[in-house]
Amino acid sequence: MPFLTDTVTKDKLLRMALVLFALSVIATGLIGLFVVSSLGPAAPGSTATVRVEIPPRVTSGQIARLLADKDVIRSAGAFRLYAWYKGLDGSLRAGEYDLSPGDSVPQIIVQLVAGRGTLHSFTVPEGYNTEQIADLLAAKGLADRERFLDAAAHYDFGIAFVKGLPEGERRLEGYLFPDTYSIGKDVTETVIINQMLSRFAREAELLNLDEEAAKAGLTFHQAVTLASLIEREAKIDYERAVISGVLHNRLRMSMPLQVDATVLYALGKTATEQVTYKDLEVASPYNTYRVVGLPPGPIANPGRASLEAAVHPARVPYLYYVAKADGSHAFARSLAEHNENIRKYR
Repeated sequence: MPFLTDTVTKDKLLRMALVLFALSVIATGLIGLFVVSSLGPAAPGSTATVRVEIPPRVTSGQIARLLADKDVIRSAGAFRLYAWYKGLDGSLRAGEYDLSPGDSVPQIIVQLVAGRGTLHSFTVPEGYNTEQIADLLAAKGLADRERFLDAAAHYDFGIAFVKGLPEGERRLEGYLFPDTYSIGKDVTETVIINQMLSRFAREAELLNLDEEAAKAGLTFHQAVTLASLIEREAKIDYERAVISGVLHNRLRMSMPLQVDATVLYALGKTATEQVTYKDLEVASPYNTYRVVGLPPGPIANPGRASLEAAVHPARVPYLYYVAKADGSHAFARSLAEHNENIRKYR
């Protein structure tokens, strides 16, 4: 009965093949369900975030283990498999991220590929000088103070108005626009400075600063320099144009500007310190008590209102002003009137 035996054997083999096929289908399905499940949120519905720092030059496997260890994802293996399947395992970017276990693996990978890391904000107040900005960034852990100052003094930023500035440690004084900025944790000092310079360039363009400065009898650099004096002198917005008018009047008459803030800058003192008679003797091109005209460059970084005031001074008859206790100023036409204001308010 060899024929019957062969037939039975073939039937058994067929049944075994069918069983194995069914098992493989079931196994594949179970694996698929496991992978799909593992790609889902580690904590569905969660709105919490976990700060994760992805170091440079790490593999997708190392990233997967880091995320799994912090309970941001369910499975490191599923993360790696999905990244590989999508061809993104080499595109995950280093950085600092606030990731949510309420997001799925695909959603998390989108963030890592796009480099949508955590941004750190800092605000540069109007009137800060370059060293104060460097100190601010260093205190926040966003920049190295010395590298920042070195880049400000020497780096070629490829911006037109920077190329014409006098070389030296005060080169960018006045051009680091005071504003609130958002940056990634690991950006370089040159990137931060470039962002501030670009912000200044946009403001200068909006104000048409080059042409307006020429109409006011100033070069572009002189306008920024004058704006920095106004920034340090004016505490009340509506007085900016008036103070500008006083300084323009003195410039036209070749009178020393006698701005205390320039003396403090020459001495490396803070804006809150009082100027003494001895301070007024300092031999410096920034000492506007001894040198007629504007100092060689800005003494601080002015905001938009001071830049505008510098090229649009108020038409006033005043030549003097003195600060009052509330931050406003008393203005005077003559020295006698000015001395009376000094006695009254100081």
